[in-house]
Amino acid sequence: MSHAQYPSDLSQSHARRRSDAGRIRLQPRDVDGLVILAEQYAAPYDLLAQRLTVSQDRLRGIAARWRDAGLAATGRLALGPTWCWLTPAGMRQVGHGWAADPPPLARLAHIRAVLAARIWMESGEAWTAYQGWWRCERRIRDGRTAAGQPHRPDAEIMWPSVHGSPRAGETWCLEVELTPKAGMVTQQIISGLLAGPYARVLYLCSPAALPVVTRAANKFRPEQAARMFIREIHPAALMPRAA
Repeated sequence: MSHAQYPSDLSQSHARRRSDAGRIRLQPRDVDGLVILAEQYAAPYDLLAQRLTVSQDRLRGIAARWRDAGLAATGRLALGPTWCWLTPAGMRQVGHGWAADPPPLARLAHIRAVLAARIWMESGEAWTAYQGWWRCERRIRDGRTAAGQPHRPDAEIMWPSVHGSPRAGETWCLEVELTPKAGMVTQQIISGLLAGPYARVLYLCSPAALPVVTRAANKFRPEQAARMFIREIHPAALMPRAA
């Protein structure tokens, strides 16, 4: 991944509240996109366009409207697509008090992969049929004030008590593992998640991390292992690499 600095054309004026900030007529697609940016820290254009079901050309126009209203900033942070994130004015617009900063370069790969996992989950037929709801890491962190999980997952998937749903009332957790950890560390994390309130523990792994997670999961009892879902993450979720 490139370690390029933020480009010089990202004027500080994007980060300051403009006198006309927010004075655009927000359509449902705008609201959806701004909320996604707030919850997922930031988004690359290709995945954000996919999430909003528009072309990347159309997304550039949408992002330009947000940028002109002072709600979002954009920039090319690494190899691959341009990224978009909220300004403080944009964060206020969606009603959250989370920090609104450019995403750290060291976290771009993880932010991208978690967003890709969210798109994958939300695209399934079960998501609509059983009214699944994504609880992002930021919401989990806000709510983890009491004696809760020692390890915070990347997301929780909530399944409401919909009549006829085989998942009614369940909470799942999702982990995106891109960099292999020591086997014992991975085993401890899985143990903590299995001991928590989760009916299922989902792991989406890079090719390098998949063997480590699989070996760690194999050390648990069959009834515990049955609650785990481990898959290699789709290549499109990974950061582009230099040729």
